[in-house]
Amino acid sequence: MSSYNVAVVGASGAVGQELLRVLEERNFPVGELKCLATSRSRGKEMRFRGRVHQVEETRPDSFAGVDIALFAGGAASAEFAAAAVERGAVVIDNSSYFRLDPRVPLVVPEINPQDVAWHSGIIANPNCSTIIMVMVLAPLHRAAGIKRVVVSTYQAVSGAGAEGLTELRNQTEAVLAGRHYPARVFPYQIAFNLIPHIDVFQEKGYTKEEWKMVLETRKIMHEPEMRITATTVRVPVMRSHSESLNVETAARLDAAAARKVLAEFPGVVVADDPAEKVYPMPLPASERDEVFVGRVREDPTVESGLNLWVVGDQLRKGAATNAVQIAELVVSGNHFPSRR
Repeated sequence: MSSYNVAVVGASGAVGQELLRVLEERNFPVGELKCLATSRSRGKEMRFRGRVHQVEETRPDSFAGVDIALFAGGAASAEFAAAAVERGAVVIDNSSYFRLDPRVPLVVPEINPQDVAWHSGIIANPNCSTIIMVMVLAPLHRAAGIKRVVVSTYQAVSGAGAEGLTELRNQTEAVLAGRHYPARVFPYQIAFNLIPHIDVFQEKGYTKEEWKMVLETRKIMHEPEMRITATTVRVPVMRSHSESLNVETAARLDAAAARKVLAEFPGVVVADDPAEKVYPMPLPASERDEVFVGRVREDPTVESGLNLWVVGDQLRKGAATNAVQIAELVVSGNHFPSRR
């Protein structure tokens, strides 16, 4: 079996560490591994398959001999992705930098794997909340055609990285002890609170996170006119994002039929038995790659509508697992520009 030299950029961060875990768990054919990050993390030790790898500072020449470069997100993508491509690597990028570039595929492997084939060196990994949502929207759209989507998200603090986790933990301890802990990562106290503000505000009063969900979903599903509106909220949960979806379909799809369609879609698990208090929640969804859906019920206010509750681990399927699945598509289809 062929092996491939892999670089993980941002290896010391929350998504970078998850990328290393997923590469190992899925037995990705890694030959040589490079763990890269900023100068602050240089020398930090990362474990992979029983070996210790020291983090190196990311430089343009770091990508010499690299086949696949997995970027965990952040400013490194804008600074180093082009250098990686110039040196022959296929870049799979978890930042928002390339997602809406029409020259760059935006891929969720269960939904649009064919788009990997037309990349020119860079493949974008979608926003975590977008991935979790489209895993449910895609099978419903194929079955009944989606006319309109209203989504509200309840996003865990780990979506803001390791610093978000630390702030919630320390702030919670401080509040319970009667002490003040200032907000640094989030605009307000997140402990015992929720904040309807993720990323910067843009046109029409929507945040960048909300526009990501709209525009990225349209691109992934090849539906540039799909009507989607979003409200994104940060909640004091450590890990795994939750989403409330209201979906209006062109053809009628009752709740039972919707559950069947969703249960048959790869990567989706239906957890929906209200009588037994079975429904998706962040704690049991954490550390899992599946997207969980429940509370499936018909919306009586429209002719053909559904309400659904969706939960997924945004560090796994919402980031690292999806990126490694894209890498698997690149390898299985030999989608390396230099080898075509």
